[in-house]
Amino acid sequence: MRSKTFLGILGATATLALVTGCSSSTAAPPKQAPSKQDVAALFPAWNAALATGDADKVADLYAPDAVLLPTVSDKVRTTRADIVDYFKHFLENKPSGTIESEVISVLDQDSAINAGIYRFALTKDGKTQEVRARYTFVYELRDGKWLIVNHHSSAMPGKA
Repeated sequence: MRSKTFLGILGATATLALVTGCSSSTAAPPKQAPSKQDVAALFPAWNAALATGDADKVADLYAPDAVLLPTVSDKVRTTRADIVDYFKHFLENKPSGTIESEVISVLDQDSAINAGIYRFALTKDGKTQEVRARYTFVYELRDGKWLIVNHHSSAMPGKA
């Protein structure tokens, strides 16, 4: 009889843990969501990777399953090799990005979005050209590192 009572209490405790999300053991405190400033700091890190001129360093900031819809290519990039290929060519122009305006949405402790307008100074043959574009970066925290899982960039439409 005693074992039935123990199993009944154990079952009730397990059910309570499932319903409330609590357990009888000491649980780690919940992770805290990043601040908007934390998310905003991810762009300068990406821009610094561009400044190295190393396409692999830039690609390291993207998740293995990331999707890149780049500004100056009509090809959707869905593999690391595709992303490296894009940045090899893009980095030839020595890009330097500046955010003009941004809207940051923190979705939860592991994901955030930064969208807005940025401007790139591109240098080719000693001449500098400026390109304005709309952008969206979707970030996920994976294995303790913020990675880009989706990056869309499109040149600003001309004035009508």
